[in-house]
Amino acid sequence: MIDLLVIICAIFLVLLSFVGLYRAFVGPKASDRVVAINMISTKITTVIVLIALASKQSSYVNVALVYAMIGFVTTIGVAKYLMKGRLDQ
Repeated sequence: MIDLLVIICAIFLVLLSFVGLYRAFVGPKASDRVVAINMISTKITTVIVLIALASKQSSYVNVALVYAMIGFVTTIGVAKYLMKGRLDQ
């Protein structure tokens, strides 16, 4: 029963990621696109953890953690680039 619920939640999160993808594609401003990409990254991280729960393999949690860190650093870098126009300072 729990496995079915985990799979349903993962499918729902993937469908919601497509909504974020639409916002990233259409977004009128660059900040809207950055927030949408960050949302997609967070949802995909959650889906990876749900896959780890469904398959009972804890190594996927490490993958999700690394993916979350990469998404965070990328978001900070893009936000800094949008604010200052460069990344060297």
